[in-house]
Amino acid sequence: MKCILTAIAAFLVVASGFAQTDSTKKISDTSARRTDTIKVGNFIIIKKNKTSSSTTTTTEVSIERKPQKSTKLSTNWFIFDLGFANTNDQTDYSKISGNSYLKAPFIKDDFKLRASKSSNVNIWVVMQKLNLAKGYVNLKYGIGLEMFNLRYQTGINYERGASPYIFMDSLKFSKNKLYAGYVSVPLVLNFNATPGKQKGFSFSAGISAGYLIGSHDKQISGERGKDKTHGDLGLEQFRLAYVGELGLGPVRLFGSYSITKLHENGLEQYPYSLGIRFSNW
Repeated sequence: MKCILTAIAAFLVVASGFAQTDSTKKISDTSARRTDTIKVGNFIIIKKNKTSSSTTTTTEVSIERKPQKSTKLSTNWFIFDLGFANTNDQTDYSKISGNSYLKAPFIKDDFKLRASKSSNVNIWVVMQKLNLAKGYVNLKYGIGLEMFNLRYQTGINYERGASPYIFMDSLKFSKNKLYAGYVSVPLVLNFNATPGKQKGFSFSAGISAGYLIGSHDKQISGERGKDKTHGDLGLEQFRLAYVGELGLGPVRLFGSYSITKLHENGLEQYPYSLGIRFSNW
């Protein structure tokens, strides 16, 4: 490529010699200055004719690389979310007293969470952004792991098996946590007020579909020590949620609200979360 560019430049210099104006003629600055531009692949060749004070015309040839166009598709690896989680409990406990999943009469307060210690941590392995309208409108999608840790205030206890159920334990736990992990695929529309800039305003809204890949109940007490219950705890296998993101300069906030219930039978509890996102865009 360098040999070709050199040859073209040499040709322009020679050709300009035949086209130069006679030095005995007076040439004004305006008429003596001319610029020719030739594009070759990713390069731009610029030829400029200049006239000095002695009315001698000279030719300059420069080679510049064309600016690269921004790609329509960009990829971001390993995005981390860290936030608080809770549940919107819409259960009518007066109607589920005979439910086989609940082994005792429960009320809403029995499922209260420690809000400051209930968390949602997400690891998005890969996220891609497809430019739909000059960077102002984008489609974002990816795949990752959503993890919910719900810390109960009471002695709620999960029993696994062919027919899992929940009962109220008589012990007082210093820690009583339900964990649920999902492989999830989000699909959102992103609106960016300042494309190509890190500092600006943007927001995204869409939906996320997930599949339960792991769950357990973890408890710590003086009598039993640390105890974990793995297996089928009666949670919904599939999860569908509304998801959103708000970008204010370098700070990004995320939020999610589950459309599907946390449990399969009887209980109508819908997890939601809000927190900060660590991402390049």
